[in-house]
Amino acid sequence: MSERLRQWVGQLCSPETRGRKAGSIQGRQVRLWLQSELKSLGLEAELQDVPKASGANVFAKVSSATPSDRWVLVGAHYDHLGGHGDEIFWGADDNAAAVAITLQLAEALKREPPRGRNVLLTFWDAEEPPHFAQQSMGSMCFTAEPLVPLTSIDLMVCMDLVGHAVGPSLVPREVRDSMFVLGAERSEGTGALVDALPQVPGVVPRRADAEVIPPLSDHYSFWQKKVPFIFLTCGRWEHYHRPSDTPEKLDYPKMDAIARWLESLIRAACARPEPQVRFVDRRDDRSTLNSLDALLKALEAVSPLAGLAREQVASLLEDCDPSGAVTEARAAEIRALADQIETSLSST
Repeated sequence: MSERLRQWVGQLCSPETRGRKAGSIQGRQVRLWLQSELKSLGLEAELQDVPKASGANVFAKVSSATPSDRWVLVGAHYDHLGGHGDEIFWGADDNAAAVAITLQLAEALKREPPRGRNVLLTFWDAEEPPHFAQQSMGSMCFTAEPLVPLTSIDLMVCMDLVGHAVGPSLVPREVRDSMFVLGAERSEGTGALVDALPQVPGVVPRRADAEVIPPLSDHYSFWQKKVPFIFLTCGRWEHYHRPSDTPEKLDYPKMDAIARWLESLIRAACARPEPQVRFVDRRDDRSTLNSLDALLKALEAVSPLAGLAREQVASLLEDCDPSGAVTEARAAEIRALADQIETSLSST
């Protein structure tokens, strides 16, 4: 499926779409293309106007094989920064890769519908500045006027920056295959569900608390409304929000592995036996520290500083309370350490 993903990314990053800026003619062209692709997969697309951005969200519903009024949402924003003079911000990783993965998931779910809950495939408009965290943001329009009741949503899965390998080529493959899974701690039982998923060669999911990085994608809109969510990302890298974010730099086998892991997650989330999944407001610093320690252990072979960082992680783990949280002061240390690691791995 890597070649199909490559084709979808190429279409989204074509000169004709010119960076898919919200409210642009090119943004409208991408919406028409998404509707056509969904139709070719046997799904009917729905639009929701995002009037303050002169755009629209795109949706497709996949009904459960068993009758249900509960929902799992999954998807990604399709807009990017557009063109500025002769420069085009292509947005291959941000966020054409996630849109392509969502389309691959759509194909799989249409072929074999999930059991237990329905799935709403979502393609958000107007995520990028100046719309982020404003009422003109596509996902905020949805949470203000949802297509399905927010109380019927048992999980919202958001993807952003999931197309690249983590770190330069000299780091171990287990580092490059990393994908960070944030927010599972914010709903009852979701962390355990993620941890129990079968391994998929080509991707290494690493759980972390949602507060370890700023909330820089559409999951923020649902977090505010206390809807259970998960955010999937490979982190920021050197091409983030630059014209150099182009299709040939993506790791398509890794994207294919993420798509297969995501399908497993969505099917498991749909099949959960609980009648409703409850949002909880708590941190899980232990999961973040365990993930950082695993990364640093793998990096010890190529970085003399990794061992020192692991000593800091060990000290922080000792300070976790029974619920897995540290004090706010020490949580700031975790965020700073995570930022340092992300920065050190951002170069390809």
